[in-house]
Amino acid sequence: MKHKGKTNPPGRIKIIKSFSSLMKEKDFHSITTAEIAGNAEVTEGLIYKYFKDKKDLLYQVLNDHFSEFLTKIENRVAREKSCVAQLEVIIFVSLESYAANRVFSKILLLEVRNSLGYFDSCAYGMVRKYAGIIIGIIEDGIKKQELKPETDPYLLRKVILGAIEHACLGEIIFARELEIDQVSKGIANIVFNGVKA
Repeated sequence: MKHKGKTNPPGRIKIIKSFSSLMKEKDFHSITTAEIAGNAEVTEGLIYKYFKDKKDLLYQVLNDHFSEFLTKIENRVAREKSCVAQLEVIIFVSLESYAANRVFSKILLLEVRNSLGYFDSCAYGMVRKYAGIIIGIIEDGIKKQELKPETDPYLLRKVILGAIEHACLGEIIFARELEIDQVSKGIANIVFNGVKA
């Protein structure tokens, strides 16, 4: 059950902070609702006031994370005039977000996609919005003749998203440093300029 209303009750905030902090130390499946409640200094029953179950808690935490991420994307994209510059921003900010939020990145890349419930969640709704922003930019770029008219927007989006995920997957799993600027420029150069001599 997604929390409704403009306010975010203190108990809900405590539960989310507790869960987020436990996720840095433990695997999702090994965390219990009793641990979450104890760490948050609330009753276990309060968890079920705001969340259907532990997975719903996870999806709502991811949803909050995606909401902040999308606001950042929209603000940064709005400053750019060209389609390519906007897509370059998306590549950079996406890599930046994966690197800065490794716990949630790991959950997103390795955990939740194995669960059908995720695709009905509020968090996945935000992912779809993110994907829609990319499609909108590509379609606009085709209309303005910045991109080739035969460009398939959905295929180009897959190429961009696939490149972003594969560029940081190993770094996130094995806690290696990610050279965000270098990698984002490299992806953009290959996607928009090609590799053919």
